[in-house]
Amino acid sequence: MAGKLSTHVLDTYKGRPASAVAWSLEYLQAGAWMHLSGGVTNQDGRTDDPLLLGDALRTGSYRLIFEIGAYFEAEAVVLPEPPFLGQVVLQVNLLAGEQYHVPLLTSPWSYSTYRGS
Repeated sequence: MAGKLSTHVLDTYKGRPASAVAWSLEYLQAGAWMHLSGGVTNQDGRTDDPLLLGDALRTGSYRLIFEIGAYFEAEAVVLPEPPFLGQVVLQVNLLAGEQYHVPLLTSPWSYSTYRGS
């Protein structure tokens, strides 16, 4: 089985996919976080392509970083200054060859995630 990592973001405040959320992916190598990729979610709250595919998914620790404060600010949600959530950082430990889908469900005040299929 080929390894794969994907994600999507759901806006639970407005009850819809969260489009235009800036994200980045990092990998822990020799004690330091190394930037692998980044972008913004599409209209469906997803990335256009998998974040990692095949041999690119190595066993180790990864961080998915989502700019949630900036997203809700752009959505004209009234937030305190500073907003309660700025970045949401999901650190996950993945195994080579496995398939992972890591969704983010978020509002301006909370978030949750799980290992999806």
